[in-house]
Amino acid sequence: MKNLLIILISLCLFHICSAQDLDSTNTYKKRVLETTEIDFLSSYYTQDGANAAVSGGIGTEELTDITAAFVVSIPLNDDDVLTIDAGISAYTSASSSNVGPFDGKGRANPYDASTGASQGDVWANLTGSYSHSSDDRNDIWSAKLSVSSEYDYFSIGLGGSYTKLFNEKNTEVSINGNVFIDTWNALYPTELRPFADGEGLNNDLFNQYTITGNPNYNPNFKPFENEGRNTYAVGLGFSQILSKKLQGSLALDVVMQDGLLSTPFQRVYFKDIADSFIEDFQLADDVERLPDSRFKVALGGRLHYYINETFVLRTFYRYYFDDWGITSHTASIEIPIKLSDKFTIYPSYRFYNQSAADYFAAYEAHVSTNEFYTSDYDLSEYSAHQLSLGVSYTDIFTKFHIWKLGLKSIDLKYTQYDRDNTLSATIISAGFKFILD
Repeated sequence: MKNLLIILISLCLFHICSAQDLDSTNTYKKRVLETTEIDFLSSYYTQDGANAAVSGGIGTEELTDITAAFVVSIPLNDDDVLTIDAGISAYTSASSSNVGPFDGKGRANPYDASTGASQGDVWANLTGSYSHSSDDRNDIWSAKLSVSSEYDYFSIGLGGSYTKLFNEKNTEVSINGNVFIDTWNALYPTELRPFADGEGLNNDLFNQYTITGNPNYNPNFKPFENEGRNTYAVGLGFSQILSKKLQGSLALDVVMQDGLLSTPFQRVYFKDIADSFIEDFQLADDVERLPDSRFKVALGGRLHYYINETFVLRTFYRYYFDDWGITSHTASIEIPIKLSDKFTIYPSYRFYNQSAADYFAAYEAHVSTNEFYTSDYDLSEYSAHQLSLGVSYTDIFTKFHIWKLGLKSIDLKYTQYDRDNTLSATIISAGFKFILD
């Protein structure tokens, strides 16, 4: 990690010094970014449903998340921009609280939240990126380094991109690549941990509570040996201005993952094993087990059409498939409506449909002889509808100031998301862009 930071900083300093030397002999050219820009982004997300993966495909999916992020873009000279993105997300979840449902402060039930430590967590991320544009602005290189952390995982990411514009900037092609190295701190359901430690039913949990149903609870549970996960992603892009009013683009993304792709705290129940309970909560037969590799491909396209000074039509379609058996289709349409020089509203609709993964089955539909299994409804067959309404305020003259910051734009958006498998979510987001005078 330390070596990666040193390499990235050294490259930035080299380009900065080289660019400064060239600037002293070159004629004037327009800067890529005129002045420092600061974006403050925030969102409020809430969801509910009845197919929690933590409790084997049944139980509450209630979750609330609040996110805040600052993005600071700094022009280092005419050609180079350094961007720092820092974000934090805090959530409380009735679903994840049931990783440890036996807290003694209420009768354990998959449809009720526990008050244990797993009911909430904080995710933090820091990303630094550097971009360099050629003198004619037809070539753009970028590199980035990211670090993110949560209670049960830590991730380091490294990436870069190259963009080429030609045909008088009417055509654009790009390539990008990213690598993420993740490490889990595997957290298992409370009732399975004693069997990983060799205590079994001698653990205090089973001395404190009475097992009902099948009293001979004896899961064949083994912890994951490998707690690492690697992700390698490559993306190709092509954009073309087709006419004065029409622009189109295509994108191809290929992702390869290996390592621990199962979520260690998501329970699975087998139909060929008798059920055991503590209070009203069914004890896990095992946790989710998925292959240690996954190959994903997504191909998408956009068409943007300028109707007139008031209306713009934006459309998008993407086809996705992977080697776990999932195929999906995404289609969306957005129509920005310019109400004035400063105000624009943008209603949008998005449709999503996917097939189920080969390893998915509902609550108590798996058998214990299966090699892989999950009851996570994110991997099930479902369709989803998303309706959004946003409003944007823009003032290119930044008349309103806070200290030395001029307010350039405000974006507010409300989104309602609904799946046909009971999950429903609401998202409220806000963005504020400031210019440093």
